[in-house]
Amino acid sequence: MARVRYGARSEAEISAARAAAAAIPEIWSTGVTAVWETDPDVIAAVLPPPLKPAERPLVRLSISRVDLPGHPLGAGSVAVAAAHGEQQGWYPLVMPMTTERALVGGREVFGEPKKLGEVTVERDGLVVRAALSRHGIAFVEVRAAVSGPLPLPEPVEKLDFYFKCLPSVDGTGSGFDADPVLVHCVRNEKFRTLERLSGDVVLRESMYDPVADLPVRKLVELAIGEKTSDQKGRVVERVSAQALLPYLHQRYDDMAQILDGPPQGRSR
Repeated sequence: MARVRYGARSEAEISAARAAAAAIPEIWSTGVTAVWETDPDVIAAVLPPPLKPAERPLVRLSISRVDLPGHPLGAGSVAVAAAHGEQQGWYPLVMPMTTERALVGGREVFGEPKKLGEVTVERDGLVVRAALSRHGIAFVEVRAAVSGPLPLPEPVEKLDFYFKCLPSVDGTGSGFDADPVLVHCVRNEKFRTLERLSGDVVLRESMYDPVADLPVRKLVELAIGEKTSDQKGRVVERVSAQALLPYLHQRYDDMAQILDGPPQGRSR
């Protein structure tokens, strides 16, 4: 009988897949990073418990073109500075990805709030444009010019906070199948090029990705560079389902999606 492709994989095949994943070389990306100060009350409003605002009300934007062998992709993130106990880090609100492969891995393994979208990183001489777009709206855009080199920073460890969860299957909107977990994701970053940019961060209104609610009060950092990083996560605690539920809509374009179970009379 011909092999049934949805059938179980052998232990050898599973081991080979694990070995291939472990052997991935350094992956370099070219990207624009912006950091700005926004309104403190906005930061406080978007953080689910137990996260708290960090010492400074910062927003971090990352827009990158990633040179994955055979799988080039665009990746973006809009995150706010946050704290969990004594730990200082970042809480991403939206993370557009251009490929399903990047989206599925991040959401299912780490709980990252990834969505399919368009990611643009363009450079023509000294002129740079970078943008994150969904539903035809470039909801955040950087328009800038390279103004000079920056010293390469030392390798640094960065911390992101994610909530890993699945909405309840019963369709009542009552919560989750199990209590969500808070994930600490640690990245070790290093740069091989870094240049200062002079320009603007433009936030556009979008009902799907409302980053315009995080106004640019003071631009702290704007740069373009090439970097590589690794990523390791760990579950640090279970959190209240009811406390997280009011924030879950950020992951979806339609709030009804988190209530989308099998009510009586509906078929698939």
